[in-house]
Amino acid sequence: MSDADPTTPGPDSTPGTDAPTPAPGEVSGHAGQLAVAVARAHGVETMFTLSGAHVFPMYDGAVKADPPMRLLDVRHEQTAAFAAEATGKLTRVPGLAVLTAGPGVTNGVSAIAQAQFAGSPMVVVGGRAPANRWGSGSLQELDQPPIVQSVSKLAKTLHTAGDVLGGMDEAFTAAGSSHRGPVFVDVPMDEFFASSSGPAPSGSRRRGAEPDLDKVAEIANLLVQAARPVLILGTDVWADGAEEAALRFVEALGIPTITNGMGRGVVPGGHPLLVTKARGAALGGSDLVVVVGTPLDFRLGYGVFGGKDGAAPAQVVHVADSPGQLSTHATLASAVSGDLTAVIDALQTAVEGSQRRPDWAAWVRDLQDTVAGAVERDLALLGAEADPIHPARIYGELVPRLADDAVVIGDGGDFVSFAGKYVEPKRPGGWLDPGPYGCLGAGLGGAIAARIARPSAQVVLLLGDGAAGFSLMDVDTLVRHDLPVVMVMGNNSAWGLEKGPMQMLYGYDVAADLAPRTAYDEVVRALGGAGETVTDPRQIGGAIDRAFEANVPYLVNVITDVEAAYPRSTFGI
Repeated sequence: MSDADPTTPGPDSTPGTDAPTPAPGEVSGHAGQLAVAVARAHGVETMFTLSGAHVFPMYDGAVKADPPMRLLDVRHEQTAAFAAEATGKLTRVPGLAVLTAGPGVTNGVSAIAQAQFAGSPMVVVGGRAPANRWGSGSLQELDQPPIVQSVSKLAKTLHTAGDVLGGMDEAFTAAGSSHRGPVFVDVPMDEFFASSSGPAPSGSRRRGAEPDLDKVAEIANLLVQAARPVLILGTDVWADGAEEAALRFVEALGIPTITNGMGRGVVPGGHPLLVTKARGAALGGSDLVVVVGTPLDFRLGYGVFGGKDGAAPAQVVHVADSPGQLSTHATLASAVSGDLTAVIDALQTAVEGSQRRPDWAAWVRDLQDTVAGAVERDLALLGAEADPIHPARIYGELVPRLADDAVVIGDGGDFVSFAGKYVEPKRPGGWLDPGPYGCLGAGLGGAIAARIARPSAQVVLLLGDGAAGFSLMDVDTLVRHDLPVVMVMGNNSAWGLEKGPMQMLYGYDVAADLAPRTAYDEVVRALGGAGETVTDPRQIGGAIDRAFEANVPYLVNVITDVEAAYPRSTFGI
C-alpha cells in the first residue's frame, strides 16, 4: 500500500527541529517548507497528492505557508499526477504532484510520460526511504529517478535538506522553460524533516531563444511562392503563449489553418480560415505545409503531405519552440526554432515586406466549400435517431450547449475521436485530450484541474466506458472537494478502438467486450454525485441540461451503438 507507515525519522531529523534564523533575503525552515516556498515563487497554488508519511513535511509546509497552499488529495496517485499535468497545460504554470515513496511514485509514471509527450510543465516530488536507513531494507526503499529518467526532462534525488531550495528551483525552472515538460525530484524522508536556509527563490523562467532570421526569411520566401499553403498550429503555440501572434498571422495573411491538441481554439471554431473539417483536402492538395508547435508524428502522417490526384508532395516547414523538437525523420524544406511569438511575428513581417504578395483566395474558397460540405454531411449523424444511439448524436446535443469558455476534456478512444471531429473550441486553452501518448485514465485528474483553474467555466469530461474504469473512483475526490463537473459517457460496452480493428485484421475479436450497459451513473451516485442513464437519443439534451444545472459531479451515461465506430485512416503506427 502506498500510504503505509514507513520508519520514523532519525533522531537528528525530528519534526519541529528549530531552523536557523534566516538572513535578509533568505528563507528558512524544514525541507518541506522550503519546497513549498519554491513552488509558490513559481506560481503554484495547489498541491495534488495522496496521503503518505514520506511526504508529510510537504503537507506541513503547505498548511503553514502564508497564505496556506491548497492541498487536494485524491484516491489514486495517477489522478494527482494527471491533475498536475493538466494544471500545467491549462495555466502554463508547472503543476505540482507530491507522491509518497515507492508505489506512490510508480503509480504516477504514466502521467509523467504523458507530460513528456505533450510538453506539459509539471513537477513531481516523490518521497524516498530515509538516507540513514538506505540499503537496510526500509519500507518502500526504491531508487526512483532511474525509473523516471527516460520520461522526464530531469530526474534526481535531492540528498540533503540543504539541496532542496536550489534543487526545487532548478526543477520548476526546467519544467516551465522551453521545451516544457515534467521534472521529478525525490527527497529522503529524514532529510525532508531536517531544516536548512538559503536565498529566497525568484521563480524566474527562461524564455525561448530568438529565432534565426535567415531561416525565417527562407520560410517567408517559401510562403510567398506557394499556391496552396496550409498552416498547422499545435499544443506548443498555446504553451509558449503565442496564441495571439498566431491568430494575427492567420488573419493578416489569410492562410487556411488546421489546429490540433491545445492549438485548438487558437483559431476559433467557425472562423472562415479554420479548415480542420477539410483536413483531407487541405493536406492532400497542399503544396506547402507549415507546422508550428507540434511534432510530425502519426497524427500528421509523419510529415508527408500533398500528392493528391498525382500532384507532387508538399514541401514541409517545421517550427518549434526549441531545437530538440524539430523533426529529424521528415524531409524538410526549412525549419526554425525559438520563442514562438518571436518566430511568428518575424515571419509575418517578412511575408508582408516581400515584393511579391501571395494570393491564396481561390485556394481558401475551395477549402471553405469543402468545410461547408462537411458541415452539411455531419448534420445527419449529429441528429441521428438511431437505436442504439449513434455516438455523434451526443455531440449534436452537447456542442450547442457549450459556452465559449468551456473546458472540454477527452478521456477515451473511439468516443473521444468523435469529439475531435465535432467539437471546435471558441477559445484557446480549453481542450484537453490524450495527446500523442494516448493514455487512458487522465480524465478525472484533468477535470479536477480544470474546475480549479477555471472556476467559472463549464467543465465537461467526455468519458469512454473503458476509460472510466481507470479513474471513476475519483468522483469521490470531486465530491469531497466540492468540484462540480459534467461527465458525458459514450457507453458502447466495449473497447471500441480495439474491437473494430481486430475484427478487420482477424475476422473476430477477443478481450474487447465489457459488461453490457453498465450503470456507471449509479457508481457516481454512490460516491455522492448524481447522474442518469440515457437510451433514447431524444433524451440526451435534457439530460445534459440537468447535468449543467445540478452543481454536483453528474454523469450522463449514454448507451451507444458499438457498431458505429469512428472512421479512421490510421491506427497510430
